[in-house]
Amino acid sequence: MRRSNGIWACFLIAACLVTAACSSHVETSRAGQTGQDGATLFEGARVITGDGTAIEEGAFVIEKGKFTSVGKKGEIAATPGTARVDLTGKSVMPTKTDLHGHLGFENIIEGTTSKENFTRANLIDHLERYAFMGFGAVVSIADLAEREIMPGDHLDVYQAKRDPNMPKTGRFPWGDVPVKVAQEVIPNAALFRTAGPGISWPGSGAQGAPARNDVMYPVTTPEEAREAVRDYVKTKPTFVKIWMDDRDGKIKNMPPAVYEALIDEATKHDTYVAAHTVTLKDAMGLYKAGLVGSVHAPVRGGDHPDAAFLALVRERVKTSKFPLWFSEHGNSNALGPEAWDDPLLWEMLPRDQVMSFLGESIKRMTPEAVAQARKSSKGTGDDAKKLIAAGMKLVYGSDNGSAGRGFGWYEQLRFENWITMGFTPMEAIVMATRDSAEIAGIDTGMIAVGKSADFIVLDADPLENIANTRRIDQVYLRGQEVDRAGMRSRWQAKWKRPVQTQ
Repeated sequence: MRRSNGIWACFLIAACLVTAACSSHVETSRAGQTGQDGATLFEGARVITGDGTAIEEGAFVIEKGKFTSVGKKGEIAATPGTARVDLTGKSVMPTKTDLHGHLGFENIIEGTTSKENFTRANLIDHLERYAFMGFGAVVSIADLAEREIMPGDHLDVYQAKRDPNMPKTGRFPWGDVPVKVAQEVIPNAALFRTAGPGISWPGSGAQGAPARNDVMYPVTTPEEAREAVRDYVKTKPTFVKIWMDDRDGKIKNMPPAVYEALIDEATKHDTYVAAHTVTLKDAMGLYKAGLVGSVHAPVRGGDHPDAAFLALVRERVKTSKFPLWFSEHGNSNALGPEAWDDPLLWEMLPRDQVMSFLGESIKRMTPEAVAQARKSSKGTGDDAKKLIAAGMKLVYGSDNGSAGRGFGWYEQLRFENWITMGFTPMEAIVMATRDSAEIAGIDTGMIAVGKSADFIVLDADPLENIANTRRIDQVYLRGQEVDRAGMRSRWQAKWKRPVQTQ
């Protein structure tokens, strides 16, 4: 029902009073409140369930943080004491899950990236920003956590950067913040899971900010690879992450004997490996060895999945204990500069800060550059569809963690970019909700009985335009409304305002 005039509104108020008098066991409620029995009935919205279907004038009940009933409005009976929330005219969808974040290192207010920033408070700030934008969970990769120092001369390079007197055995004193936070359920914050520090050939792991370059296990032999995995799994990571990238020939790549030992050792510990990989040749070797996940498209950088690789994928899908998956977001410039000028962004980050980091790259998004980016994204999407047809799951991964982008907003843009890759809004929603949550091993991502009550209330229909997923009215995590207004106030109170001149 759309907004009414004053007379009609008065009529509705009167009708509600009569209904309440006749049916005292049912309480009306504003969103965020619960009834006397702890249950709340939400009704009237288009309910996008996360499995590829939508219920017009849908309804659902949440109780004790779970969905207990889902169906059509009028078909779900409210028990005595149940509160009601009218969502007529709204759209509802599950919260999204990010399988490839890089959290903790960035101080968003200061615009700095460092190991010193990796504190519990800073990590929670990032998780709150995810929640603000409708993400219910995130798996972070290359996290700063204690790990065994691997023996070998290649450690000299890493130790020289910190303490040349540090013994070559023992543990890096980096603490266990991500491990502990992964065990918590924090109000108003997305669930956090860690994929640990990662493993790479020395120097070929995480690039970009120097603070992130040396957090992974450096391995050069099969024995070191197995030792690294045995230490890695002590923290119960979502998966073991490795890098397979020679950085355009500048760095030596991990040889097959090393990654084969690594994948075999992970299998022995009932977990699996997900890789950053680029070339078709490397992808063939990795998947033959038992690779399960790819944190980007498994074949990229000018290579494309050929018939032999797709046949290998189809065979692996039949025999793998774990679903084969990859994440890919295409070329984000395909959305154009307009995507970076939205009131929702300026609620999270000051405009001048964003422009100081990204202003020049935004200026380079000319019509010609955007057209080329869209062509690139479409080509990436065509390859992705071949992998999906072979049985792999495309799941959401932002690969965010660079200074200036913040958290939440950039993830939103990369979600929308699936449309430039050639996917429909419904396909994008399913992949970012149900499928991503399944791979993360988190009980969310669907509006279905028994699932965690994590959902987004939108003011417009995302099936008509994926950008309508920005028009967030409310976010609920585990049955409780996220305090988005409180977050805005806290963030903006910390902003550094430009000096005013006379």
